[in-house]
Amino acid sequence: MKTVKISLNSIDKVKSFVNDITKFDYDFDLVSGRYVIDAKSIMGIFSLDLSKSIDLNIHAEDNVDDVLEVLKPYIIE
Repeated sequence: MKTVKISLNSIDKVKSFVNDITKFDYDFDLVSGRYVIDAKSIMGIFSLDLSKSIDLNIHAEDNVDDVLEVLKPYIIE
């Protein structure tokens, strides 16, 4: 599992993020405080506080670099 911090601070960003990660067969969880939601759920994402950074847990054993390349626009360092 790999964890990265992401920012989804606009509706368009949320839509494109969900479209990007649904291309992968891995499980993705978004963690904000004590809430953990499925990152492929648009409704779930909108239930989070999107003004703050969110932890994205990527449940992949291999090819994590491919996922991180697609997620570059959302990742914050």
